[in-house]
Amino acid sequence: MAIQDIYPTALRLLGRPVLVVGGGRVAARRAKGLLDAGARVTVVAPDATAALRELADAGLLTWEPRTYRSDDVDGVWFVQTATGDPAVDTRVASDAEAQRVWCVNASDHETSAAWTPAVAVVDDVKIAVNAGGDPRRAMALRDAVATALESGDLPLRRRRAHRGSVALVGGGPGDTGLITVRGRRLLGQADVVVADRLGPRELLNELAPDVRVIEVGKTPGHHPVPQAEINRILVEEALQGHRVVRLKGGDPYVLGRGGEEAEFCRQHGVEVEVVSGVTSAISVPAAAGIPVTHRGLAKGFSVVTGHEELSEVPARADHTVVLLMGVGQLRESAAALGNAGLPGDTPVGIVENGYLPDQRVTIGTLGTIADQAEAAGVANPAVIVIGDVVRVSPFAPSHFKTADYSTTSPNRPRTSTTRVLTP
Repeated sequence: MAIQDIYPTALRLLGRPVLVVGGGRVAARRAKGLLDAGARVTVVAPDATAALRELADAGLLTWEPRTYRSDDVDGVWFVQTATGDPAVDTRVASDAEAQRVWCVNASDHETSAAWTPAVAVVDDVKIAVNAGGDPRRAMALRDAVATALESGDLPLRRRRAHRGSVALVGGGPGDTGLITVRGRRLLGQADVVVADRLGPRELLNELAPDVRVIEVGKTPGHHPVPQAEINRILVEEALQGHRVVRLKGGDPYVLGRGGEEAEFCRQHGVEVEVVSGVTSAISVPAAAGIPVTHRGLAKGFSVVTGHEELSEVPARADHTVVLLMGVGQLRESAAALGNAGLPGDTPVGIVENGYLPDQRVTIGTLGTIADQAEAAGVANPAVIVIGDVVRVSPFAPSHFKTADYSTTSPNRPRTSTTRVLTP
């Protein structure tokens, strides 16, 4: 049978009687697929695998423990042979042909009236692949297509009217490879993207031309689109039947107001999904080789956004403090921790533009870091790490001696000049 002789289609077998002849592993697999399609399955075989027996015992299919008879094809809509005996399979296929019933002959794909494709399901999309009668080739192609759909490399976006929804997607620290597979897939399905200033901005260039991008980015002390307006945009777009993705940097629920947005959507009857992201509080320090906890140095950490909260965190070098977007208040934050009892020689690391080509690391101490940052022109977006864990960074020279290095960030495959300043 030539591939051009095949007419691709899909069968709706819900509630319709089908016949499986054979009781082995292939028969069990085919019977399971037919049950998933809602068919009324009868299996004819002298013996059956444990899996088939369990389905029969559960009343999900009918098992006739005997050899095949020609009248078994009477009144059925579809037949699958899987006996492993070519003579029996050919007889079944011939009887089905005489009754004008479509039959898949597992023993002879060349003369089979129908083929069973390799199938995968991604969301509400079912992928079926025929590959010239080569099942392993078909499975490899199916898996490749399914993976591309899962990752968002192929579009899953609906083109017909559908119910609106909102997905709060954490995009990670900015590198396009650090968004989750689920987040990437939802972005590929979006009609509208409500985007932050941070996060994987390059992915916006991959959206279809008719996808609208609404910019609502904020900077410290400057919120051109207030949070109440962002909430309103999400709900209004979803109620118009759009699939909305709120693309945020880091994680939506880590100092990202994702909880407020989700609550507002639910209050207005909008379906909302939250997709966790790689929070910059942990990932950006890691880009500079700084763990937020480390055996013998720190067992816990706190994440804060301003010096007002610092009075509530342990003022010890063995408890890591992570400051997000804290460059503008760095001097006040250092003073607050010093007044709380944290020693002035406590190591401090600042990572600007983590995971991006222009990533820069500045290392100092609690007593010197504010002056260093001012002299170097350190700016947000940046993550500040305070505590003994900074000593673990490969950019931190022994005993924090004065040094000025130009090196390559250890966590990036591309060349990236990183300046390390130490007192």
